Amino acid sequence: MSVVESIKKATSTAFSFEILPPLKGNGLDSVMNTIDILREFDPKYINITTHRSERVQEWNADGSSKVVSLRRRPGTVAVAAAIHHKYNIPVVPHILCGGFTREETEYVLIDLQFLGITDLLLLRGDKAVEEKYYLPTSGGNAHAVDLQQQINEFNSGVFEDGSKMSHLLTPFRYGMACYPEKHEDAPSLESDLFWAKKKVDAGAEYLVTQMFFDNQKYFSFVEKCRAIGIDVPIIPGLKPLRKASQIDVLPKLFHVEIPEDLASEMKKCTSDEQSEEVGVEWCTQQAKELKSYGVPSIHFYALNATQSVRRVAQNVY
Repeated sequence: MSVVESIKKATSTAFSFEILPPLKGNGLDSVMNTIDILREFDPKYINITTHRSERVQEWNADGSSKVVSLRRRPGTVAVAAAIHHKYNIPVVPHILCGGFTREETEYVLIDLQFLGITDLLLLRGDKAVEEKYYLPTSGGNAHAVDLQQQINEFNSGVFEDGSKMSHLLTPFRYGMACYPEKHEDAPSLESDLFWAKKKVDAGAEYLVTQMFFDNQKYFSFVEKCRAIGIDVPIIPGLKPLRKASQIDVLPKLFHVEIPEDLASEMKKCTSDEQSEEVGVEWCTQQAKELKSYGVPSIHFYALNATQSVRRVAQNVY
């Protein structure tokens, strides 16, 4: 059953979450521990992020240096397969434009087909660490809609070189991202809405939002989407704060606004434990309001917040 089918079949607001592959050289224990903690809430699917390589400077013993390519979190396909095999929970690996050529993307698609994993989340991805702004990878897809076109062509049985598949495999089904507070590179929210509509018209079965901390921004965004004919599920993405420093860090990283009420409460905290309590309470109220609103599913960004997500889920589900 695909992600969108499981969401539509659910009798109440569904639960899902996102995990990161382990850092290079580490095992899967932390990933599996997160799933063991959160699977009691019947996740309809689990997202696995993908990470591009970085160009970093390595120093030699003689004082010379060289620039090398380093991927800190490899293994998205393998992690997805391991989760799918162990838990029989649908998995949704992220497929990125940035950092990958179209040929590399095709190889990932072939691997996933062999593994029977056919749900994807398509994303442009962030700029490289060493870049001041996003630059398309040479030989890669510049934007998410270009990646979407490649997936659609693959689904129709056409490889990157134009050759035809000898027989059609199970087509990929996919969701894409949306931004209630607009994407950092978009000139306006209206421009973002235009491209969201393009994604849906070209085959995106659902949209999942960037994290947000003010539900009114989500409600307003959904209303604008419906007004221009976007009728697919729009899944809100939530993240419980755990540290007071996040009210400064997250807006810079993800270009989201922290409501003054939340920021004020976080500033009063004198320990991480107090900050975590505020974060859990705020996220719980967000999730309860969204559930009352009738959202089809809530997607939790669980990085470094597994126990907080668990507490929120206990309060809501």
